[in-house]
Amino acid sequence: MKHLSILVPYEQTTMSTIACIIGSFQVFTEANNFFEKKSKNPLFKISLVGATEGKILQDGFLSIKQNATIKEITETNLIIVPASLVRSYETATKNNKLLIDWIEKQYKQGAEIASMCVGGFMLASTGLLSGKTCSTHWAMADEFRNLFPDINLQTDKLITDENGIYTNGGAYSFLHLLMYLVEKFYDRETAIHCAKYFQIDLDRNLQAEFSIFNGHKKHNDDVILNAQTFMEENYQDKISIKKMSEEFGVSRRNFDRRFIKATGLTPLDYVQRVKIEVAKKSFENSRKSVNEVMYEVGYNDTKAFREVFNRVTGMSPIDYKSKYNKGI
Repeated sequence: MKHLSILVPYEQTTMSTIACIIGSFQVFTEANNFFEKKSKNPLFKISLVGATEGKILQDGFLSIKQNATIKEITETNLIIVPASLVRSYETATKNNKLLIDWIEKQYKQGAEIASMCVGGFMLASTGLLSGKTCSTHWAMADEFRNLFPDINLQTDKLITDENGIYTNGGAYSFLHLLMYLVEKFYDRETAIHCAKYFQIDLDRNLQAEFSIFNGHKKHNDDVILNAQTFMEENYQDKISIKKMSEEFGVSRRNFDRRFIKATGLTPLDYVQRVKIEVAKKSFENSRKSVNEVMYEVGYNDTKAFREVFNRVTGMSPIDYKSKYNKGI
């Protein structure tokens, strides 16, 4: 039997920490139960693992008690890292540093690791994500990139899977990661059963439709900040990146380099995301047609608008409007 360790931090927690722990325990318990009904042995022994003895995760009126410590679990096959307020090894509490060190050690011994939502910060603090791709809550993207510039953060992705390390996007999207893990470690039939039992969509792999573009302005490059402001105020016009860079007295090549360094996006990508964010809000709050919105945000080509909208959100304009406009 394989061993599953669901981490139970005691400090730097939120209600989301508890949700991730409970959700993981429920889903894997049901997957084990389904395996037993098929006359198979349960796949995982499930442990709630804390750093030291005698501690309880307490958040308001909810609490979770561990049933094992990292000292007792010398070998495990899969580790679930729930959301938490840990942002770096340096700012983690003593107990959370013990968990971070244990995660790193177990991975090097062959364990696989799955982080949920902003649990990606704790996982990144191990150094195991260096040079790899990961996801986290889209609202925390700027902070994550500032702390871990050597990690390829892809917040459009709901789930990443690389070298035995799994990450996912924000909030309750951890349920989709659980479906992914159940299919990977059990089988498709068990994943379908769990998806039906807990009423979770299978095969969802993007969080782009849920993200709100906030401009990536937590940097100190005044030229790029001014360029961002210009783009946001003139999104409906045809913006020439070359002309803009000249007006700011910067060569096009240097402008592109500085823009990417400051925002994580190319100037063209930034303009497109500003346009699409305005389009999303219009679809959500008005009865305007797709063509009306398209023209308002500066597109004249229906195909080009549809392609950019789909790339940014993972949905077509008409599907997005149908899903998020209650007036339709």
